[in-house]
Amino acid sequence: MNLLFVCSENRLRSPTGEEVFSQYDGINAIGCGTNKDAETTISGDLIEWADIIFVMEKSHRNKVMKKFKDLLKGKKLVCLAIPDNYDRMDPVLIRILEDKVSVHVRLQKNA
Repeated sequence: MNLLFVCSENRLRSPTGEEVFSQYDGINAIGCGTNKDAETTISGDLIEWADIIFVMEKSHRNKVMKKFKDLLKGKKLVCLAIPDNYDRMDPVLIRILEDKVSVHVRLQKNA
């Protein structure tokens, strides 16, 4: 399953999502950002690649829906409602991500 994590700059929250969920069996994860200066900027190719798109805030959902409306047909777009209050790989952020994503994806750690 391909999971796309979206925040603003792809420096803290979405890279954490990418790193954490890449450790699970059967999961491919990529982080990206909505801002033009993001480390990895969201693109149509990433939207097409993803099975589920997880955005951190409503503003990210709105930007993704506006820019990629046609590509989102049949895609699951989930707002995690995680504010920009965490450092990259913050243990609290990891726990929040795992709790919220596990509602949508069956997770099994690599052996």
